[in-house]
Amino acid sequence: MTDFSMKLNEDQLTLQKWVHDFAETVVRPAGEEWDEKEEFPYPIVEQAKEIGLYSWEFMAEAMMNDPTGLSMPIAIEELFWGDAGIGMAIMGSGLAAAGIASSATPEQLMEWVPQCYENADTGKLALGAFCASEPDAGSDVGGYRTSAKYDEKTDEWVLNGTKAWITNGGISDIHVVVAVVDPELGSKGHASFVVPPGTKGLSQGQKYKKHGIRASHTAEVVLDDVRVPGRCLLGGKEKLDERLAKVRRGEKGNAQAAMQTFEATRPAVGAQALGIARAALEYSTEYAKERHAFGRPIIMNQSIAFMLADMAVEVEASRNLIWRAAWLGKQRGFKHAEGSMAKLKAGRTATWVTERAIQILGGYGYTREYPVERWHRDAKIHDIFEGTEQIQQLVISRAISGLRIE
Repeated sequence: MTDFSMKLNEDQLTLQKWVHDFAETVVRPAGEEWDEKEEFPYPIVEQAKEIGLYSWEFMAEAMMNDPTGLSMPIAIEELFWGDAGIGMAIMGSGLAAAGIASSATPEQLMEWVPQCYENADTGKLALGAFCASEPDAGSDVGGYRTSAKYDEKTDEWVLNGTKAWITNGGISDIHVVVAVVDPELGSKGHASFVVPPGTKGLSQGQKYKKHGIRASHTAEVVLDDVRVPGRCLLGGKEKLDERLAKVRRGEKGNAQAAMQTFEATRPAVGAQALGIARAALEYSTEYAKERHAFGRPIIMNQSIAFMLADMAVEVEASRNLIWRAAWLGKQRGFKHAEGSMAKLKAGRTATWVTERAIQILGGYGYTREYPVERWHRDAKIHDIFEGTEQIQQLVISRAISGLRIE
């Protein structure tokens, strides 16, 4: 069980304030502008890089060196409290870094993760992208068709296929691509590859015009005979061959490449949703205290006050699930799909709380003049990406029952 006597330590409190101050002074004031532009907010990400928030050192410290697992959810909540689209732009490269960390050798980790944030030669801003989903296979990871074939003569892997809904897709320096190396093994025949900067054959396909998180760049990634050196196979060929041989013999192997990454990041995705929900709760509470109707603040009406009370309960419940999942992930891993529980709850909470916030603001809440409309649009993606609401239910039901529920 989680030690609920645990309090945030001094370093975590300092981190929380540091990120909140940046979110309050830089991110939130820019949210509306970049949502309207529907463009990647390079100037804001540059500012995050200048203070060290956008850096591999920060990711390593928050993700790997905190024994409680809480630093990353704390930072993400504050950043997404500022704005989800810009928050995703700042944190999007972290998914590529997580994809590398889930499979890489120590040498690969040190070579590729820093390049998700900074160009190794110039020191300028760089981006990373984790490429898993495909046009005909999102939640169905067993349906991936992007192939990776080994060329023994050149010690290269040749990648072909199209990836869809990729954060930073096509504009990144580092693309981490999940591909099929053995079609007969389904999702267990996958492996992850790093496509280095400037590799021929990789291009951006369609850029999506989205309902929410519009400041985050989302696009297709097209791989046309993309050749990468053998060292770009994460984990190495010897380890891959060993794993595939175990699968063919019917032995239990490691989880397939995409799910290893998603399982590790689900509490963080929950923290994104939590930040949005908290922003909507705080804003609508202040609005209800200031807005007068029938001669008194509308918060004095039980119909409003009780909505806010329920919203506060859902926000606190979500945070407890997220922190517990993050802690468990560090201590012993998930046994009952706690990461999926946290993401499921927080995603639902964000969608519902932002909808209630619009209701409290009434007609104003439905206009772009007030931010709750944007937060509601931003919230919805958390019921969909990195495993839909229904996929989380499936994962949880399997975990608690021990049955292969389809």
